[in-house]
Amino acid sequence: MLNDPRSHGLWEKTAPPAPAAAPLKGATTADIVVIGGGYTGLSSALHLAEAGKRVVLLEAVDFGFGGAGRNVGLINGGMWVMPDDLPGVLGSVYGERVLGLLGGAPLVVRNMIEKHNIACELETGGTLHCAVGADGFKELEERYRQWSTRGAPVRLLDANETAARLGSNAYSGALFDPRAGTLQPLAYARGLAHAAQKAGVELHGNSRVESCERAGNGWQVSTAQGSATAPWVIVATDAYSTGPFASVREEQVHLPYFNFATAPLGDNLKHSILPGREGCWDTKEILSSFRMDKAGRLVFGSVGALRNTGLAVHRAWAQRSLKRIFPQLGDIGFEAEWYGKIGMTTDAVPRFHRFADGIVGFSGYNGRGIAPGTVFGQTLARIVLGEMSEQDLPLPLTDPAPQRFRAIKEAWYEAGAQVAHFAGERF
Repeated sequence: MLNDPRSHGLWEKTAPPAPAAAPLKGATTADIVVIGGGYTGLSSALHLAEAGKRVVLLEAVDFGFGGAGRNVGLINGGMWVMPDDLPGVLGSVYGERVLGLLGGAPLVVRNMIEKHNIACELETGGTLHCAVGADGFKELEERYRQWSTRGAPVRLLDANETAARLGSNAYSGALFDPRAGTLQPLAYARGLAHAAQKAGVELHGNSRVESCERAGNGWQVSTAQGSATAPWVIVATDAYSTGPFASVREEQVHLPYFNFATAPLGDNLKHSILPGREGCWDTKEILSSFRMDKAGRLVFGSVGALRNTGLAVHRAWAQRSLKRIFPQLGDIGFEAEWYGKIGMTTDAVPRFHRFADGIVGFSGYNGRGIAPGTVFGQTLARIVLGEMSEQDLPLPLTDPAPQRFRAIKEAWYEAGAQVAHFAGERF
């Protein structure tokens, strides 16, 4: 997008086209204006339109332009933090409430894809959180214990079963989550956009919001060429927020994350590497992730930005890492490379904000956007429809608060990832 082959990489090459959506021009009215064309915005708009509401959705560039179109494509349940930690951060009521919602979120994604016939390379074989060494396995044992006590159908795998599922002896075990899976993330976003348009949502691309001002009993949301006025506004811009809701961006530290994709592997390799098509990531502090796409490309990623010196450093590290994890690959090249930005909150937990009466939004997905974004979009629709009060929400109401030393932290993460990957996998 925007003539940048490293913005969406493989996903832009293989996703079906987005729906036609001209920029907003002139003045219009609606029941709800949704700002942002990622998973949260599209999910909320779709559910509201299905309930009979008139919805205008404004996307600054194109649907899935932000994190929704750049991520790895893992449909995970829960968050990065340990399940037992969420009640400590949010309190027992909200902590268990959000765990229940997000534990079932991958099934919601599957049902949405089936209901709307979205072509997005859905794989339902689960995910594998892979243990690096004895310490990594201890971490997974504790995650298994905490999820199991809540009735989650997760399984702790030993090194042998992990090797059989991966086609690699690199890990000491894995936590298997059958609720989860993978998809083509940009294709899913575009599929939601098609479904929303079919349901009656008025979609507008290339419509960056410049202001949001009180207008009578509602709000006037303005772009460079037009405006939309409604009693309700849903803010679904998350880590790529600008303009009147830049505070959402300011409360998150951007963590860069890249992906490389090989050419489609031969039949022997496709049958020996991830034969069950699970999505995977490991327990390292600077983690790695890998999964297959529908054509048999191996998609491999980690923390870092593919710009300046980072491009060569991370590419060389990815080649060394893949050769260690999957020695049967030999020397491997890449046909696509791209990166994006993960928005990290101070406690790795999402936020619910009421910016003003009639203006609400969820944000701060901390690298878990597909399933949480989908169900939080549903939740926002229920708030607007009056089906849910703020007291029944999965997260407490908070005010946006900028993170201290944000720019310094972001520069540190980008530089630190380069240093770690320059030295990594050499011995």
